[in-house]
Formats: sequence, structure tokens, C-alpha cells
Amino acid sequence: MKKPFIVLSILAGLAYLSGCTELQAQGEQPAVQAFKQPIDVAQVQSYPVQSWFTYTSRLEAVETVHLRPRISGVVESLNFKEGQQVNAGDTLFILDQRPFKAKVSELTAQLASANAALQQAKNESKRAERLSSSDSIAQEELESRRSVLAQRRADVLATQAKLDAAQLDLNFTEVKAPINGIVSRAQITAGNTVQAGQSELTQIVSDSHLYAYFDINERTWQRTFSDLRGDKKTQVLMQLTGQSAFAHQGAIDFIDNTINAQTGTLRVRAVFDADNSLKPGAFARIRLASSEAKPQILIPEKSIGTDLKNRFVLVTDENDILQYRLVKLGERYGSLRSVVSGLSVGDKVAVNGPARVGPGMPISPQMVEIDTQGQLLVLDTTKHTVPVITMQQGE
Repeated sequence: MKKPFIVLSILAGLAYLSGCTELQAQGEQPAVQAFKQPIDVAQVQSYPVQSWFTYTSRLEAVETVHLRPRISGVVESLNFKEGQQVNAGDTLFILDQRPFKAKVSELTAQLASANAALQQAKNESKRAERLSSSDSIAQEELESRRSVLAQRRADVLATQAKLDAAQLDLNFTEVKAPINGIVSRAQITAGNTVQAGQSELTQIVSDSHLYAYFDINERTWQRTFSDLRGDKKTQVLMQLTGQSAFAHQGAIDFIDNTINAQTGTLRVRAVFDADNSLKPGAFARIRLASSEAKPQILIPEKSIGTDLKNRFVLVTDENDILQYRLVKLGERYGSLRSVVSGLSVGDKVAVNGPARVGPGMPISPQMVEIDTQGQLLVLDTTKHTVPVITMQQGE
């Protein structure tokens, strides 16, 4: 009789303990739900922004000269410091002038002899003309003297031409800079023989402005830039390798007259004021903005999460619970990113994104504002000067 009573007592005790555990769990559950993670939340707004397009390029000098001698000879001296700035007309190389001076002296003497022969022919021709008027000389002799006079005049002209050419060769022994710019290292030093038009002495690049050529595909051109003109009124920004910002300001000054049928692109050129950080041949990224500013939704880049191939953000509902929202992204503007679709003005986005929270989590929203200070949304061309190129005579 005692065994059934003991069994019933044990079962009753277990039932009591189970009930207490359930009550305790039910009592603790509201306490867990009551805690809400404080999260920074920003209300979505739209801002007027321009669409940016980025292209790659290599900087080119406006003028480049591969300096070669115009005569053959032996280099006598170098009159420049490698890497220095030179001006048009500065003498950079001097060739041995002695053989050219000797040639000039020889032809000067020949010219004097030709002038003396010409003077003699003039006198004899005049004498023949006087004698002919009194029939004291044969007509054949008169014509002979006239012919000799013409030959002497031709001899003077030919000798003068040779002397001019020799004087030019003598002048060309001084190899001068044809443009203003920065001179490279000397390819040929003193004592070496150079060949006219073949031996490269050095290279000079202009240092006032730089060009950056890039190609815009035909679809983008027709859709966005069809009204673009090469009148330096459209501003561009440039970023060099190793730089984090587009710190260099330039302008479009040339648009090609045909679209390349092979690549389907149009060649465009931007011009930049040169400084010590800009070198021809440098890799550059050119950023070009559309002419019209349109309102777009901007959110911080850190508020965007990645789910396999999808990009998403977390938005709060009326109960302050985070909800998963797919978005389609546009251009980046510094630390901000435009949203093409998925968000509307007035939505509240978790600023710090999915790093600390996830969908379905209740939060305590801490309202903040999206900071657009320091972000280039619209290019203000009134604050920048347009590069002006003054080409030298003969360009």
C-alpha cells in the first residue's frame, strides 16, 4: 500500500517543479523582450546631384620635342642642366664650329671674286654699248659681252646662295630649344659624332599644361553628353595613382569629329594646368559629370549590406523593428551612395547597417542626420579657373 503512495507523491512533485519552471520562463520572457538595442537611424532624403562617369587616361604634354641636330658634326659642349626648365631659343648643345666657319670664309672669298668679275663684266658691257652706238664694234662682240655679264650675275647669285647655306649650317652648330619646357637627360655627350636629323640629343616637354585623352562609349555619349562641346566650359576632375581624392581641376577643350567605328567610342580631351605633381605619361582617372543635376536618394555607404548577389539595407517599421529591404545602387559620392530603387523619401535606415543588427530585431532608434558636408554632389564651376593655353608662334 505504501508503494503507490510514494509513486504518486513523486509524480506530484515533478508536476509542481515543471509548473514552476514554466511560470519562471514566462515571467522572464517579457524582461528579455523589453531590451532594445540602441541604433543610429537616419531619415532618407533626396539631394540634387550630378551623375558622375569615370574614365582612365594617360597624361600627355601639350608639346613634345625630340631634339635632333640639323647638321652632322661633333658635340663640343652641353649648355644645360638635365631636368631644368628651358626657354625657347636657349642654346643647349654646341657642335664643333671650325669646319663650318672655314666653309663660310671660303665662300665669302668666292663671293668677293664673283662680285669683282661681275663689276668687270658690267664695265665691258657698258663700253660695248657705247661703241655699238657709233658702229665701232661688231654686233657679235656686243652680244658676247652681254652674255658674259649675265653669267657673272648668275655666278654671284649662286655663290651667295652657297654662302647663305654655309652660314645656316654654322648657325645650326648651336642646337637651341624650340619650345619652353623641361629638358630631359642628354642622350649624347661631348665628343660624340651626331648625324643630321637622326641622332636624338635630348627631349623637351612643355610644362604649362597637360592633356588627358579618354574615350566615351557611343551609348553614354548619345544619352548623357550629346550637348558637350570642346569650349572649356565643361569641368572635369582628375585623380592620380596613389591619391584618394580627385584633387585636380580641368576642362574639356577638344571632342573628336567622328566616332570610332571599330570601338564604338568618341575621343575626348581634357586640359589641366601643370604643377610639380603632374607628369606626362602618368596614369589618371578622369571624372566627368552630367550637365543636369537631378534629385537622388543618398545614404551612407556603411549602411549597405551584401547578401550573396543582392545589396540591401535595414529599415525600421512603425514598431521599431528592423526590416530587410533590397536596393539598387547608383553612383558613389565620397562616403555616400545613391539609391536608384528600393527606398523612398521618409524611410528610416539603420546607419551602421547589418554589422551590429539584423532583420526582425527590435531596436531603440537614435535619430541622426546624413552628413553631406564635404561631399562633392554638384560641381560648382564658378569657383574654378579654366586652363588657358597660349601656343607659341608656328603652332
